[in-house]
Amino acid sequence: MFKVGLLAIFLAMPAPAQEGPAPWLTSTPPGHFLRVESLDLDKALPPPPADGSLAHLADLEAVLQAQVWRTPEQMAWAKQIENDTVWQFASVLGTGFRAEALPKAARFFWQITVDTHAISEHLKGRFHRLRPPKVDARIRPCVFLPPNDSYPSGHALQAYVRAGVLAELFPEMQEALFARAHRAAWGRILGGVHYPTDVIGGRALAEAILAKLKANPDFHAALEGCRAEIRLLEIKKAV
Repeated sequence: MFKVGLLAIFLAMPAPAQEGPAPWLTSTPPGHFLRVESLDLDKALPPPPADGSLAHLADLEAVLQAQVWRTPEQMAWAKQIENDTVWQFASVLGTGFRAEALPKAARFFWQITVDTHAISEHLKGRFHRLRPPKVDARIRPCVFLPPNDSYPSGHALQAYVRAGVLAELFPEMQEALFARAHRAAWGRILGGVHYPTDVIGGRALAEAILAKLKANPDFHAALEGCRAEIRLLEIKKAV
């Protein structure tokens, strides 16, 4: 139970109420482990489907059908992950621990979130894709409609990056971690505020970010600090 519940510690960090800028993010500059200019953005993320293209129409139809068939449980899930944080991986990893027990890990994930948010906002500004309800009035979101652009999905990006980093600490949980990230990403489509290609774009960008993080010695040093903190907590728990 300890091994599974331990990762709930990481979920204590705050997160924005929506994908747009939030004080806890914008008050602290990014660049802890990576910067926008450190990524080959053209390679990491292709443009979204052009308005009016067949791919865009298929995207729109998928959102409409998700709306038609979504259940009360799916709507509740969409609302739950509206304020998604790394803490909410507790559904996979357990809820028996407090954030204060792992302060290094809490700060580590906060820094990654700040860096990742800056990259997603930069790309949203590059592509200026309108969110589905602003394109088709038939789409009725069941969650808050963020004021920023749609592509890529910041929620999907953060979910996949968190899953990838957590999997570095607990590789035995990798499959469940990424399954939870996938479900969180799909929740934004169910909520009516993203297209499928938005969340796929978020996942593709997360893969590029994770590869860049894993090549950064500072990231590995911070990761090892988290592992040491976890081992110490395990010793204390065993005693």
